Amino acid sequence: MADPIRDPKQIQAALEEFQQLQRQLQMVLMQRQQMAVQMEEMKNANDELKKASGTVYRLVGSLMIESSKEDAKKDVTERLETYEVRNATMQKQEERMRARLDGLRGELEKAMAEAQAKGQ
Repeated sequence: MADPIRDPKQIQAALEEFQQLQRQLQMVLMQRQQMAVQMEEMKNANDELKKASGTVYRLVGSLMIESSKEDAKKDVTERLETYEVRNATMQKQEERMRARLDGLRGELEKAMAEAQAKGQ
C-alpha cells in the first residue's frame, strides 16, 4: 500500500481521482446494461430463427433483405459471441475500478480521520 495521504493537495488529488473513477464506473455500468439488452435481443432473435420456416429477412442498415436461415443464424450467433466477449471485458474493467475505488475510499477515510484527530 502507498504512503498514507497527509498533505491537503494529496487529499484533493485523491478525491478528484475518486470522483473521476466513480463517473467512469457509472459509464461502464450503463454500457454493460445496454450490452445486456443487446444480448437478450440476440437470444430472442436466435429463438425466433429456430421456429422460423420459409423466407427469413434481416436488417442491414436501414434495409430489410432476404437471407437464408443459416446465414441469419450465423450472423446472430457471431453478434451474440461478440457481445459476450465485450461484456466480460467490461465486467473485468468494472471489477478493477471497484477495487481502486475501495482502496481510495479507505485512504481518504484514514486521511480524514487523522486530520480530524489532529484538529481536536
